[in-house]
Amino acid sequence: MPITSFDGSEPNDDFINQIHLNAKAAVNALEKTGRIDVQKLAVMGHSYGAFTVANLLAHTDLFKAGIARSGAYNRTLTPFGFQGEKRNLWQAKETYINISPLIYADKINEPLLLVHGESDQNSGTYPMQSMRMYQALIANKKTAQLIMLPYEGHTYQAKENLSYLLTHQSEWMKKWLNTSK
Repeated sequence: MPITSFDGSEPNDDFINQIHLNAKAAVNALEKTGRIDVQKLAVMGHSYGAFTVANLLAHTDLFKAGIARSGAYNRTLTPFGFQGEKRNLWQAKETYINISPLIYADKINEPLLLVHGESDQNSGTYPMQSMRMYQALIANKKTAQLIMLPYEGHTYQAKENLSYLLTHQSEWMKKWLNTSK
Protein backbone atom coordinates (compact mmCIF):
# COMPACT_ATOMS: atom_id res chain seq x y z
CA MET A 1 0.00 0.00 0.00
CA PRO A 2 1.83 3.07 -1.16
CA ILE A 3 1.59 6.13 1.06
CA THR A 4 2.39 9.39 -0.71
CA SER A 5 2.40 13.07 0.11
CA PHE A 6 0.23 15.78 -1.39
CA ASP A 7 0.55 19.53 -1.52
CA GLY A 8 3.75 19.67 0.50
CA SER A 9 2.46 17.57 3.39
CA GLU A 10 4.27 14.56 4.78
CA PRO A 11 3.05 11.09 3.72
CA ASN A 12 2.13 9.91 7.23
CA ASP A 13 -0.09 12.95 7.77
CA ASP A 14 -2.61 11.19 5.49
CA PHE A 15 -1.69 7.59 6.39
CA ILE A 16 -5.06 6.46 7.74
CA ASN A 17 -7.00 7.82 4.79
CA GLN A 18 -4.59 6.33 2.27
CA ILE A 19 -4.53 2.82 3.77
CA HIS A 20 -8.33 2.90 3.84
CA LEU A 21 -8.46 3.88 0.16
CA ASN A 22 -5.82 1.29 -0.76
CA ALA A 23 -7.60 -1.49 1.12
CA LYS A 24 -10.98 -0.53 -0.33
CA ALA A 25 -9.52 -0.63 -3.85
CA ALA A 26 -8.05 -4.08 -3.18
CA VAL A 27 -11.35 -5.38 -1.81
CA ASN A 28 -13.25 -3.95 -4.79
CA ALA A 29 -10.81 -5.59 -7.21
CA LEU A 30 -11.21 -8.93 -5.43
CA GLU A 31 -14.99 -8.61 -5.47
CA LYS A 32 -14.98 -7.99 -9.23
CA THR A 33 -13.29 -11.36 -9.81
CA GLY A 34 -16.38 -13.11 -8.45
CA ARG A 35 -14.10 -15.70 -6.84
CA ILE A 36 -13.80 -14.18 -3.39
CA ASP A 37 -16.37 -13.72 -0.65
CA VAL A 38 -15.48 -10.22 0.49
CA GLN A 39 -17.54 -10.80 3.62
CA LYS A 40 -14.85 -13.27 4.74
CA LEU A 41 -11.62 -11.36 4.32
CA ALA A 42 -8.78 -11.19 6.80
CA VAL A 43 -5.70 -9.01 6.77
CA MET A 44 -2.22 -9.99 7.90
CA GLY A 45 1.10 -8.20 8.12
CA HIS A 46 4.55 -8.28 9.66
CA SER A 47 6.42 -5.33 11.19
CA TYR A 48 5.18 -2.18 9.42
CA GLY A 49 2.52 -4.41 7.90
CA ALA A 50 1.37 -5.41 11.39
CA PHE A 51 1.08 -1.73 12.30
CA THR A 52 -1.01 -1.28 9.13
CA VAL A 53 -3.20 -4.29 10.00
CA ALA A 54 -4.06 -2.83 13.39
CA ASN A 55 -4.85 0.53 11.82
CA LEU A 56 -7.05 -1.09 9.14
CA LEU A 57 -9.02 -2.92 11.80
CA ALA A 58 -9.34 0.25 13.88
CA HIS A 59 -10.38 2.53 11.03
CA THR A 60 -12.28 0.36 8.53
CA ASP A 61 -14.88 -2.40 8.47
CA LEU A 62 -13.38 -4.21 5.47
CA PHE A 63 -11.99 -7.24 7.28
CA LYS A 64 -13.41 -9.88 9.61
CA ALA A 65 -10.14 -10.75 11.38
CA GLY A 66 -6.49 -9.86 11.48
CA ILE A 67 -3.06 -11.22 12.24
CA ALA A 68 -0.35 -8.74 13.20
CA ARG A 69 3.20 -10.03 13.64
CA SER A 70 6.03 -8.11 15.32
CA GLY A 71 4.49 -4.68 14.94
CA ALA A 72 4.76 -1.26 16.54
CA TYR A 73 1.41 -0.01 17.75
CA ASN A 74 2.34 3.03 19.80
CA ARG A 75 4.37 5.41 17.65
CA THR A 76 5.25 7.60 20.62
CA LEU A 77 7.58 4.71 21.56
CA THR A 78 9.47 5.28 18.28
CA PRO A 79 10.04 9.01 18.89
CA PHE A 80 12.93 9.53 16.48
CA GLY A 81 11.19 8.42 13.31
CA PHE A 82 10.11 5.16 11.71
CA GLN A 83 9.75 3.66 8.25
CA GLY A 84 9.29 6.72 5.98
CA GLU A 85 8.73 9.20 8.81
CA LYS A 86 11.71 11.52 9.10
CA ARG A 87 10.20 13.91 11.65
CA ASN A 88 10.60 13.16 15.32
CA LEU A 89 7.74 12.97 17.81
CA TRP A 90 8.16 16.58 18.91
CA GLN A 91 7.98 17.83 15.32
CA ALA A 92 4.86 15.80 14.45
CA LYS A 93 3.05 14.97 17.69
CA GLU A 94 -0.39 14.87 16.10
CA THR A 95 0.73 12.47 13.38
CA TYR A 96 2.46 10.12 15.82
CA ILE A 97 -0.67 9.96 17.95
CA ASN A 98 -3.16 9.76 15.07
CA ILE A 99 -1.45 6.78 13.45
CA SER A 100 -0.89 4.83 16.68
CA PRO A 101 -3.46 2.01 16.64
CA LEU A 102 -3.00 1.55 20.40
CA ILE A 103 -4.90 4.84 20.81
CA TYR A 104 -7.80 3.31 18.86
CA ALA A 105 -7.85 -0.15 20.48
CA ASP A 106 -11.42 0.55 21.55
CA LYS A 107 -12.42 0.82 17.87
CA ILE A 108 -11.07 -2.60 16.85
CA ASN A 109 -14.12 -4.82 16.64
CA GLU A 110 -12.55 -7.72 14.75
CA PRO A 111 -10.53 -10.54 16.32
CA LEU A 112 -6.82 -9.74 16.25
CA LEU A 113 -4.05 -12.28 16.69
CA LEU A 114 -0.82 -10.61 17.80
CA VAL A 115 2.48 -12.47 17.41
CA HIS A 116 5.91 -11.34 18.54
CA GLY A 117 9.37 -12.80 18.99
CA GLU A 118 10.40 -12.62 22.66
CA SER A 119 13.91 -11.52 21.67
CA ASP A 120 13.01 -8.88 19.07
CA GLN A 121 15.80 -6.30 19.13
CA ASN A 122 14.40 -4.11 16.33
CA SER A 123 14.42 -0.62 17.85
CA GLY A 124 10.84 0.10 16.81
CA THR A 125 9.28 -3.25 17.54
CA TYR A 126 10.36 -4.34 20.98
CA PRO A 127 8.06 -7.08 22.35
CA MET A 128 6.51 -4.52 24.70
CA GLN A 129 4.67 -3.07 21.68
CA SER A 130 2.59 -6.24 21.21
CA MET A 131 2.15 -6.77 24.93
CA ARG A 132 0.73 -3.27 25.41
CA MET A 133 -1.51 -3.57 22.35
CA TYR A 134 -2.86 -6.86 23.67
CA GLN A 135 -3.48 -5.34 27.10
CA ALA A 136 -5.30 -2.40 25.50
CA LEU A 137 -7.52 -4.72 23.48
CA ILE A 138 -8.37 -6.92 26.46
CA ALA A 139 -9.03 -3.88 28.67
CA ASN A 140 -11.53 -2.73 26.04
CA LYS A 141 -13.17 -6.19 25.96
CA LYS A 142 -11.99 -6.94 22.43
CA THR A 143 -11.22 -10.36 20.99
CA ALA A 144 -7.47 -10.81 20.90
CA GLN A 145 -4.75 -13.32 21.49
CA LEU A 146 -1.03 -12.78 21.97
CA ILE A 147 1.57 -15.36 21.04
CA MET A 148 5.11 -14.71 22.20
CA LEU A 149 7.60 -16.90 20.35
CA PRO A 150 10.52 -18.01 22.54
CA TYR A 151 14.07 -17.27 21.37
CA GLU A 152 12.84 -15.46 18.25
CA GLY A 153 13.90 -12.03 17.05
CA HIS A 154 12.14 -9.76 14.59
CA THR A 155 11.90 -12.58 12.07
CA TYR A 156 11.05 -16.12 13.04
CA GLN A 157 13.40 -18.98 12.19
CA ALA A 158 13.02 -21.98 14.50
CA LYS A 159 11.18 -24.82 12.76
CA GLU A 160 9.17 -25.56 15.89
CA ASN A 161 7.99 -21.97 16.20
CA LEU A 162 7.22 -21.69 12.49
CA SER A 163 5.22 -24.91 12.51
CA TYR A 164 3.31 -23.80 15.61
CA LEU A 165 2.68 -20.36 14.14
CA LEU A 166 1.44 -21.61 10.77
CA THR A 167 -0.92 -24.06 12.47
CA HIS A 168 -2.22 -21.41 14.85
CA GLN A 169 -2.70 -18.81 12.09
CA SER A 170 -4.65 -21.36 10.06
CA GLU A 171 -6.86 -22.20 13.04
CA TRP A 172 -7.40 -18.48 13.73
CA MET A 173 -8.61 -17.94 10.17
CA LYS A 174 -10.89 -20.97 10.23
CA LYS A 175 -12.42 -19.87 13.51
CA TRP A 176 -13.06 -16.23 12.68
CA LEU A 177 -13.85 -16.53 8.99
CA ASN A 178 -16.11 -19.55 9.54
CA THR A 179 -14.32 -21.63 6.97
CA SER A 180 -13.86 -25.35 6.91
CA LYS A 181 -10.52 -27.06 6.34
